[in-house]
Amino acid sequence: MANNNKPKHNYIFYGTRTNASEVEKMLAHVFQSNETAISKGLKQTPVCIWGRHGIGKTDLVEKFAIENGYKWEYIAPAQFEEMGDLVGMPQVTKDEEGNTITRFMPPSWVPTEEAKGILLIDDVNRADDRILRGIMQLIQNYELVSWSLPKGWQIILTANPDGGDYSVTPMDDAMLTRMMHVTMEFDVKEWAKWAERKNIDQRGINFVLTYPEVVTGDRTTPRTLTQFFNAIASIKDLEKELGLVQLLGDSCLDTSTVTAFINFVNSNLNKLIAPEEIVNAKDFKAQVFEPLKTMAQRGSTLRVDILATLCTRLVNYLVVNNIKPDKEQIQNIKSFIKIDFLPNDIRLAMAQDIVSSSNLKLIMADPEIGKLLLNRM
Repeated sequence: MANNNKPKHNYIFYGTRTNASEVEKMLAHVFQSNETAISKGLKQTPVCIWGRHGIGKTDLVEKFAIENGYKWEYIAPAQFEEMGDLVGMPQVTKDEEGNTITRFMPPSWVPTEEAKGILLIDDVNRADDRILRGIMQLIQNYELVSWSLPKGWQIILTANPDGGDYSVTPMDDAMLTRMMHVTMEFDVKEWAKWAERKNIDQRGINFVLTYPEVVTGDRTTPRTLTQFFNAIASIKDLEKELGLVQLLGDSCLDTSTVTAFINFVNSNLNKLIAPEEIVNAKDFKAQVFEPLKTMAQRGSTLRVDILATLCTRLVNYLVVNNIKPDKEQIQNIKSFIKIDFLPNDIRLAMAQDIVSSSNLKLIMADPEIGKLLLNRM
């Protein structure tokens, strides 16, 4: 299928362009380095995550904070109308000697507790230029004239790229050089794992894995796709409600994406067997092998995309849900791996993903699977 969502702009990104998992690895390393720096009396370095809209930058930071035990505070400086929203408001008070003085009182969002914490400055370059200049001082010294970040807190920023159609405030070199940079890009397998964890409609997951080229566009993003999939989740028979499905799709997605999804439904690809049905089949040949062969082998054409989608879904289902398969389930997984019309490059990729899970290593110890993989390499 032709990709009608090719980039139309010369976006300016900073740092390596990579997927969510690699971004998380970088954050973990930089945070550890910052903790070492603080213990030596040195300054910390913030990290700015660049990327197009709707790809999950904010969700990634929240997930990173939760999984690593960080408290976190979120601000969106595009909402700040004046410097007082960042610095705080002046208040007349008394000093220790009783003299009348004016002090700035920190905003309510400023953390006050010493702890492992993350201050997320979201969509930083959508802020007004004056606010941006104030933030520059914050990321340099982790403090402003009126307040300081408590010990243990670190700063992450997110930003949309310049050089295109985004309404952003350009950052000069003085600000850019105060932080480290990485660019997060959409990765279909990473998204599929996230979607499995979030219980996104499985028809939507199958669609994205089958047609990854239509995922990113002007209006089509992982975020708007999730909105669409949540909207259709209650529609049991998509074919009977195609008019409503198209209406919902047109409300949030690019036309090319909606067309692809309608074709996906008309081709019955939305009815792909679910991973749990593969794992729990009572009669693998009748419930899995034969229906899959009918769908994947049409005349002389082998739908490799369907097989790749099912392999990814099956591994994600097992890993994300931490499945500890019983004897019958192990046999079903082995039977799936041994399917004779499964291309070996897909089989190998699936085997590698399975080996990474301690609960599933026993499956790969099967002599027949090992021989099959070796003979096809």
